[in-house]
Amino acid sequence: MTLHWAYNVSSIEQVLALLEKHKGKAKIIAGGTDIIIHLREEKISPEILIDISKIEKLKKIECEGNRIKIGSAVTYTQIVEDKLFRDNLYGLYKSCKMVGSPQIRNKGTIGGNVANASPAADSIPPLIALGSELKIASTRGERSVNVEDYFSNNAVYGLKENELLIGIEFDKIKENEILSFSKLGLRKALAISRITLSMLIGLDNEQRIENIRVASGSIGKYPMREIDVEKALLGRKINDDTSKLAIMALHKSMDQRLKGRSTYPYKRRAVISLMEEVIEDSKCYFKEVVMDVN
Repeated sequence: MTLHWAYNVSSIEQVLALLEKHKGKAKIIAGGTDIIIHLREEKISPEILIDISKIEKLKKIECEGNRIKIGSAVTYTQIVEDKLFRDNLYGLYKSCKMVGSPQIRNKGTIGGNVANASPAADSIPPLIALGSELKIASTRGERSVNVEDYFSNNAVYGLKENELLIGIEFDKIKENEILSFSKLGLRKALAISRITLSMLIGLDNEQRIENIRVASGSIGKYPMREIDVEKALLGRKINDDTSKLAIMALHKSMDQRLKGRSTYPYKRRAVISLMEEVIEDSKCYFKEVVMDVN
């Protein structure tokens, strides 16, 4: 296919109509940090490009009651600069802060990160740990998909040719919960993620872990929950043994799905420092909360 036309649209309805009309021949562009590269490398060859960067509804971050809503065209910089993503939502802030260079963060969008379904997408593990839902629209209406399902079974839950990702939503986390994030790349800030880890931990009145969701990126074929780690830590206090237990559980899981692969020895060593970092960040947060209460 040869690119024939590029549309600058101002409403979601216009986008959906164009996607339906040019089904299979159109691509969405917002920040363009990925799609421009793919076009140049001829990995894709759409006839139509639809620019959604001017749709204000998709560029908003909203907090409605207990729900946080992020439009699909929200940039990493918007998230980094919004005070909403500090304190116990620091893991999402940190993941966006570590994406590429300032220029990429100014242009790149969180919706693009999700829609491209890369196993190395920085923001995905925190979104999985938050239990986020994707809001997807077409001319036939809207549907919601859990972000974990979107990546684990993209053939079923992924975007169809006539659909648009319009937003990402999740519940605000409680004061007794903290979202942490760690990343290991090849070249500091400009690195494309090689391994990422995010952890949401909630403590009960006895300072034991009553709620936990752990998610990884680039440790498997797609970003995923680390259920074995969650089971190993549930009901325990955060102490000097926490990291050891978590690492043992993660190694056991990795042994089953990665053994025999050339990257396995490197990844097995690398996750040690990542796990230690997310747990240490959690410990520091809870210490500060206790100090504030006292």
